[in-house]
Amino acid sequence: MNNKVSIKDIARIANVSVATVSNVINQTGRVSASTINKVNKVIQEQQFVLSASARNLKNKNSHLIAVVVPFLEKGILQDNPFYWELVRGVENGARHHEVQVILQGINEDEDFSFVKQRHLDGLIVVGAYGESSAYQKVLEMGVPCVFLDSYLSNPGLYQVNLDDEAGGYLGTKHLIGLGHKTIAVLTGRLEEGGVNYYRYQGYLRALQECGTPGDPELVFEEFSSIQGGYQAAQKIGSSKRKISAIFAFSDVSAMGLIRGLYDIGLSVPTDMSVVGFDDIFYTRYMIPSLTTIQQDVLGKAQTAVNMLLDQINGRVSSTRNVTIPVSLTVRQSTIPYSKKI
Repeated sequence: MNNKVSIKDIARIANVSVATVSNVINQTGRVSASTINKVNKVIQEQQFVLSASARNLKNKNSHLIAVVVPFLEKGILQDNPFYWELVRGVENGARHHEVQVILQGINEDEDFSFVKQRHLDGLIVVGAYGESSAYQKVLEMGVPCVFLDSYLSNPGLYQVNLDDEAGGYLGTKHLIGLGHKTIAVLTGRLEEGGVNYYRYQGYLRALQECGTPGDPELVFEEFSSIQGGYQAAQKIGSSKRKISAIFAFSDVSAMGLIRGLYDIGLSVPTDMSVVGFDDIFYTRYMIPSLTTIQQDVLGKAQTAVNMLLDQINGRVSSTRNVTIPVSLTVRQSTIPYSKKI
């Protein structure tokens, strides 16, 4: 590739106008087949590649989008492999449209200056809350945007959500079906309108169906992280309740939880059954392998990409709110309740 060769150089060598070279490159205008062949031959000989900035001047797009995720704490990106699988799905869907993807972590006080600095064409925002200042700033920018896992009340927004309530219900029903009666939940941030809130509602619905009321002492609201799960194990182990099963609302929390239980002398699933949520890649290779609620992360990501590209390209979509179904994947971390516990 020769970065020093310009379109003017190509036009001079081929003995044609700059406009003709531009038409050949962009496949526009009326150019004879012989001239096209001549220009393309010179382009190949000179190893000329049109710069990204030149393309952007032509079509006004940067061909760059961002997946925006929350920081776990100031300056630290969520330590959750789920986000990396999500970005992989977004990148896979965008690649076919010659669009590149960046991952951007944000704090609540983010000013979103990176959108203008990088000339982003659009955003895929994960886990937005309707009352947050970050959400309001996204709306004020007016850039094409799709919200993932956000449950926003504005019907005009493009959203892709999971059937989180059904996931909470399925995981809890599985444990109830195994005979467990005292089932704790490791929820992560439990705020009304968030994914964990709806998973918790599914948990409560399953309990109510078998005549068991919800118990606040069985709710452990720790960060959805490996460290959060590990810390929860200490609290669960010291609980006065005879907990026999735990439903963690993320696989990464379940991973930390299982390690934490092991360190305090409790074995999974012999002493405690554990269910996760997400079915990230690593869960099938854990010891024990993790029973979890499976969601199609790649399918969700690609749905979001298609919705975003439709906005960027000015295509009007009649579908602005998509709900992705879930299913239960049973592995080794759950077994029938034993009265020896």
